[in-house]
Amino acid sequence: MRAIKNVLAVLAFVLAFQFTQAQDLEPKGRIKDPKKVSEKAHNLFMSQRLELATKQRDSLHAMVVAFHKDTLQRGEEFRNLMALHQQLSKDKSELSAQYRKLIDDYQDMNDRYTDLIKSSMSKTEQLNIALKEKGDLLQIREKKLAELEAIIKRQDSLTNALSDIVKKALLSFNSDELTVEMKNGKVYVSLSDKLLFKSGSADVEEKGLDAIKKLAEVLNKNMEIDVLVEGHTDNKPIKTAVFADNWDLSTARANNIVRLLSSNYAVEPKRLTAAGRGEYQPKANNETAEGRAKNRRTEIILSPKLDELYKIINKKR
Repeated sequence: MRAIKNVLAVLAFVLAFQFTQAQDLEPKGRIKDPKKVSEKAHNLFMSQRLELATKQRDSLHAMVVAFHKDTLQRGEEFRNLMALHQQLSKDKSELSAQYRKLIDDYQDMNDRYTDLIKSSMSKTEQLNIALKEKGDLLQIREKKLAELEAIIKRQDSLTNALSDIVKKALLSFNSDELTVEMKNGKVYVSLSDKLLFKSGSADVEEKGLDAIKKLAEVLNKNMEIDVLVEGHTDNKPIKTAVFADNWDLSTARANNIVRLLSSNYAVEPKRLTAAGRGEYQPKANNETAEGRAKNRRTEIILSPKLDELYKIINKKR
């Protein structure tokens, strides 16, 4: 960060210097008794110098603005990578626990089996059978672990790439309008009600349509993603000629977004699910205006298809 500040300071100094030089080149009135160059030619030359200096100053200013924007973006990407690292660490811990349980189960089964055959088989036969059983179980376990690791790597890669793509697509929206985060191997796009809807309405506003359109473009390029749209409200009661309560309103909002994705932007309907959560899954305290504003949201949850992973995890041990 200190190096970035130093670079910005140098750029600002150069910009100020160029601006000062450009001011010094500006003609200071009429020339008295020009000898070798006409007054008109001299003034034209000085005007050209001033124009060149002004362009150089504007170019340097544009460089400073672009550099600052790139620095902010990289900082956000770093924070996202840190969050992903924490999630992956958690997943690894859970898989390690499952692995230890497999080992314990195997040991228990092996002990029971050994007790049953001790009375009827010779020691040599017992040893041969036990070795074979252990070898077979070990091969099965190693194969299963290898499959799990390969699928988890693909899952992590897919989810991480999807999160980056969604963030870039929605970069033009403010953080109080829209957020993107990864949880439990899924990408959560949370849109505030002020971006999407007017109070008490389920009709999507123009700026909200732009966000839905950009998200749909990402979904149509990544077909192996299932989409769950959840509507959420605060706990302030509502009852209108259209909506009986908050649950009714949240469901209508989720349904309208699903219809937009399907009808307007050609996202396959079989990938889409709509759900109304009403006031029953708040993110913040409904006792404050700020908390209620956070609770009035629509969450679009993107889930990579993990059928292969689930089949392996749910196999009988």
